[in-house]
Amino acid sequence: MADMTKVSRIFLRSNSRYGLWTIPLLVATAGCAGLAASTGDFATWQNILNLVAQAAPLILVSIGQMIVILVRGLDLSVGSVVSLTTAILSLNAPVYLTVPAAILMAALVGLLNGISVTRFRVHPIIATLSMMGITQGVTMFIRPSAGGTVASEIVFLVSGQVLGVYMPVIWSIAAILLAWKIVHGSRFGLHLFAIGGGETAATFGIAEHRNILAAYILSSCFAAAAGIFLAGRIASGDPNIGMQYAVDSITAVALGGTQLAGGIGSVHGTIIGCALLALIANGMNLLNVSAFVQTIVKGLILLVVILLQPRKNIGL
Repeated sequence: MADMTKVSRIFLRSNSRYGLWTIPLLVATAGCAGLAASTGDFATWQNILNLVAQAAPLILVSIGQMIVILVRGLDLSVGSVVSLTTAILSLNAPVYLTVPAAILMAALVGLLNGISVTRFRVHPIIATLSMMGITQGVTMFIRPSAGGTVASEIVFLVSGQVLGVYMPVIWSIAAILLAWKIVHGSRFGLHLFAIGGGETAATFGIAEHRNILAAYILSSCFAAAAGIFLAGRIASGDPNIGMQYAVDSITAVALGGTQLAGGIGSVHGTIIGCALLALIANGMNLLNVSAFVQTIVKGLILLVVILLQPRKNIGL
């Protein structure tokens, strides 16, 4: 009886630092079983590989989004950063120039977001929405329509194999390990939770503005990594390819148990949220559900997840 009580606490403990991530895990597991039973295409190796490749950029963007949300922020500019990165990488320039340029541009977007939020006290939604428009405008100037050629080195980094392991798997594992070190294995990560939980700099000696600034820069850099992945996957630039990632990343983070009010969340919860969202999209594709219906479903999922979070803690 004591063991059952302990198990129930693990699966229902929604007020811990990591949030309620166990229920999404159970739902994702049940979803895998249901899709495997209902369609013969789901459990094939090719579909699983496609699923990982589809989830990898979402994982990258969502990790950055989670870091910002932990400090009571929100980053709506991540999608435009993804698009900007693909545009820069398709400029027919050497890879040693385009990749650093894309990362520096992303870091600049994050820096401006952070300055707007911390120094000028602009609400995160307004600040990042403004940067989303500015960044998208720059992207359209560089690459008005899809096209261009991405360096073969970047294509290999996405579509190749290392010791028989497909690159999307390596990207995902590397992103997860790096994020775990940042969020759960460093002093900076502890500061993120403290800031999001309302523990002030005066109480714990935390450089609040500096850490928030770093969170926004990291968010943009993770979005740039997702842009590099997508550019290698499509082997060209696309000014609109990142449009879906702002909403999708927020949905995945919320699905993984991260509180949008800040201070509660986890890397593993975010990965579970990404996996669940990717499973839903993959399942609807296999069942030939319209793309328009899929957009409606994703919006409803985000709304329901937010409604299930403690309303008094929602600061959006």
